[in-house]
Amino acid sequence: MQSKNYPNIGETLYCATLSNGLKLNVVPKPGFSTCYAVFAANYGGAHRRFTVDGRQADTPAGVAHFLEHKMFDLPGGDNALNILSANGADPNAFTSSGVTCYYFQCTEHFEENLRMLLHFVSTPYFTPETVQKEQGIIAQEIRMGEDSPGSAIYYNLLELLYEHHPIRDKVAGTVESIAEISDKTLYDCHKVFYAPSNMTLCVEGDVDAEKIRAIAEELLPKDRSPVPSADFGPEEGPLPVSPLRREAMSVSAPQFLIGAKLCPAPAGVAALKQHLVSQLALRLLAGASSPFYTGLYEKGLLNRDFDYEADFSAGTGTVIIGGESQEPERVLEELQREVARICSEGIDPARFERARRASLGARLRGLEDFENVCVSLALGQFDGYCAFDAPAMLERITKEDCEGFIRENLAPEKLAMSIIEPERS
Repeated sequence: MQSKNYPNIGETLYCATLSNGLKLNVVPKPGFSTCYAVFAANYGGAHRRFTVDGRQADTPAGVAHFLEHKMFDLPGGDNALNILSANGADPNAFTSSGVTCYYFQCTEHFEENLRMLLHFVSTPYFTPETVQKEQGIIAQEIRMGEDSPGSAIYYNLLELLYEHHPIRDKVAGTVESIAEISDKTLYDCHKVFYAPSNMTLCVEGDVDAEKIRAIAEELLPKDRSPVPSADFGPEEGPLPVSPLRREAMSVSAPQFLIGAKLCPAPAGVAALKQHLVSQLALRLLAGASSPFYTGLYEKGLLNRDFDYEADFSAGTGTVIIGGESQEPERVLEELQREVARICSEGIDPARFERARRASLGARLRGLEDFENVCVSLALGQFDGYCAFDAPAMLERITKEDCEGFIRENLAPEKLAMSIIEPERS
């Protein structure tokens, strides 16, 4: 395995691409008691239409999430979740629009737990009866989500922003779409997307990188399968489909999300820079110490239930800014005013430096979290960059980069707002 030292952050990374195409990343931490492993597939809720080896396929909404639910089942009635837990591990999984991750952390029996992780994720076992049972469980989960203001406001925003892209559809699908899923659907999608060539394994802890490589080579399929190509539909334009949507639900105060579409940079260094610039620009625009947030907080228009992010997933980039306010549309007006001010006056150099140092400090603190490190390495792997390059890249970002991001992506015509307001009695 190749090793690369990162003296600026005090880390060493061992990496390799196995003959079957699996991307392997190992961060040794001698003397630490905790070990963490993430086994991730470049497959999420938005990967519904795809081409592999010249063949096109179209699948129902919710297959990636359904597959994640069923992967813990093993032949003979065993359940990998129970086996890992009994062996001292803390396992779980999640599916987003762009990826599916299976992971565990433990302080003992690491190799046995790693073997189980690789075994169950690469060993599909479904029957018509178990699929039918899971359809009922997930349908109940979907119905419960329909009453969630957080889910409603988020997907309403995506529908405002995106006209075609499947990111606008819920990762779990709908009751109708999951009814179309069969055991054959799951086997077919597992074969395509859970091939080692479409996956990455990231590990951190007091571990031997070569031993992890040997275990992966022993347990995983030997053949190198073609990597699927996703079809996300027609190219999206830069403007929202519609600027505003309101919905009444059982909430105590109005909630809002303001969003804008981004044009994702090509995979690699450009993608890493875009991610870092967008996060730093949003910190400067709407962070806890920004004139925008502090001014509206003092006026009572915003409270501490406020956040922002730039989310890059499944070929999309989305700015999301939101929280709770009695006057959401006035918040939007003030945000537009602050964007205009920055475009006219620029960002104060001293404030830029403080924000950049704060961002760098947050990233360095994040290195203490093994879960954060492994998931970041996995997501970076799928986007063609190494997450450990982020601190050095952050030091090269300029205030002009951030000003350009705000000017190009947050003009008034590019913003949409989703509002959930209290039901009237």
